[in-house]
Parts: sequence; structure tokens; C-alpha cells
Amino acid sequence: MTHIEDELTAQPECWTRAAAEAARHAGELPAPRERVAVVGCGTSWFMAQSAAALREGAGLGETDAFAASEFPHGRRYDRVVALTRSGTTTEVLDLLTRLRGHTRTTAITADPDTPVMRAADHVVVLDHADERSVVQTRFATTAFTLLRAHLGLHTDAVVADARTALAEPLPEGLVDCGQFTFLGRGWTVGLANEAALKMREASLSWTEAYPAMEYRHGPISISSASTATWMFGDAPEGLAQQVRATGALWVPGRLDPLAELVRAQRLAVAVAAARRLDPDRPRHLTRSVILAP
Repeated sequence: MTHIEDELTAQPECWTRAAAEAARHAGELPAPRERVAVVGCGTSWFMAQSAAALREGAGLGETDAFAASEFPHGRRYDRVVALTRSGTTTEVLDLLTRLRGHTRTTAITADPDTPVMRAADHVVVLDHADERSVVQTRFATTAFTLLRAHLGLHTDAVVADARTALAEPLPEGLVDCGQFTFLGRGWTVGLANEAALKMREASLSWTEAYPAMEYRHGPISISSASTATWMFGDAPEGLAQQVRATGALWVPGRLDPLAELVRAQRLAVAVAAARRLDPDRPRHLTRSVILAP
């Protein structure tokens, strides 16, 4: 078993633990009505997108998401939340350092023995969700679960759906597709972006991601009998029929969207295996991007 297989399989337990710990970290996480930005790099940026949309959609306060390198310093926020598995990513540390003394910051990390412990005002450590694989799975979803539980939007049903996602076989013919598109709506757009990234990282697949209503505005033109379109959450009316009419494989989102991401992680590993790739060691990538000064 690869590291990524072991790590993605552990997600139900990691989510249960993070949800149980959310109340203990309430003072370090965004309060209702705070104006908040959630930042990260790579996978963490896409999970930030989902967390921000979920919080604002729940009416708990204006919430934006940015790649750490693209943070708009001309805006004012009550708090910035940084997601960083390694605690060493240059762009995140630079941003936290620049914000010190001006904006409250909270970092969510997997490694307590890293510079982020000194760079942020508050740190939540999810060391039980750390990973050996370069490719992120359980840390990203566990950090999201912590934030989701903090918002009061996590339930035991989410964990049950994750177990289903791990147990059920993938749709027939999906691994053999040559192109994959992931679609989301609202807070699940970030999850769709992350699913596409997993496929690119682990299996070198041609993948794309869009808000679901945008798929008919051009991207559907690539759909064919050799492609798959996967929906995270409820699909817009008529979209499934339109995709099927192209000959493409339509994968509906039957489970909680976070559990659907677990299914997509499994797909990335399965496609990598079919192509004789090592999903733990994606080409040109490292666990953390540390730029020379």
C-alpha cells in the first residue's frame, strides 16, 4: 500500500477527531461577524475556497479566499486563517510575518516543529492528520472538517459517507477515461478544484474544474465517449442529460461533497496505478515549496 492510500483511508477517523476538538479551539478560529480571509497554497488554497464559501453562505460573516501570494494588502480583515500542512511554505510565512501586529492570524498546520508556530498569533496543530506522501489528502480534509465543525455544519453523516466512499467500487469505466472534469456549486467549487489537482498530481491526468453552471459555456465542447464529468453536490437542472448526450460518463454526487472528494482521491490513485506511476512521488513536486531568499 502506498502512503497516500494509507492516508486517505484514515480520513473518517481524522475527521471525527477534528470535529471533537473544534470546540476547544473556538477562541482561535473566526467568530461570527468577523471579516475573514482564508489563505493557502496549492491544495490548501482550494480548501480555503470551500471553507470561505461555506462560512459566508451560512451567514456568519464576509469571508474571502486567496492564494497566499495574492493576498490583497489594501483590504482590511479582522482575521486571516492560513492553512499550511508543512508550516514551512514561503508565501504563507511571508504573509503571516507581514500581517503581524496589524491583523489577527491563525494557522492550521500538521507540524508543530516549524516556523509557522512563531509566525502566526494562534496555531491549531492537527498532527494526527500529517502525511508522508507529497500529495495531500487527509490533512486538507481534516483542516476543512475542523472549520466546518466550528461553523456547526459537520455531522456524523459526513463521516458515514466517507466510509461509504472508501468501501464502494468506483464507477465502471471511470479509470479508463482519458480526461476528467470536476464541477461544483457554491462551497463545493473549491472541492472540485482540489479533485482536479489530485488527478494532475498523482496520475498526470488531463483534468479541469469549473462552477457547474459554467460548464455549458464552452468546456462541454471537450466532452466525448472518452471523458468523464463528475459533479460535487446537486447538479443544475438538465446538465446530466446534456453531458450524457455527448457520450461522456456522468458521475453524480451522491454523497456529502467532502466524501465525494475522498472518492476522487481514490480515483487519482487508481489511475496512477493503471499508468504505473508512484502517486506518493509526483514529478517536479516536493512536500513544501521553500523559496530561496
